[in-house]
Amino acid sequence: MLPDEVIKMIHIKPSAAIRKNYNDISELCKRTGEPVYLTKNGKGDLVVMDIEAFARRESMLRLREALITAEEGRLVGKSGYSVDEVSSMMKTAVREVLDGQRR
Repeated sequence: MLPDEVIKMIHIKPSAAIRKNYNDISELCKRTGEPVYLTKNGKGDLVVMDIEAFARRESMLRLREALITAEEGRLVGKSGYSVDEVSSMMKTAVREVLDGQRR
């Protein structure tokens, strides 16, 4: 079960709301940067979110995956990277995140 403070932050709307109030839901997604959960017959059905927030989230997930892969490799003794290589990779990752925010 989710903590009360998390539940208060979640935006839940019936699926009919997307048809009747598309602009309001779109504005809510853009303003908060958070997804809106749509229900059908009282049960979770879809999640709608602003495209910029989605791009940022996807960039962060790709970065996390890369960091996990690197850590797993380190733990099994895979050779590491030089400071210059890490610097280059981090600049690329930061650029991806910033590009996701600008779209």
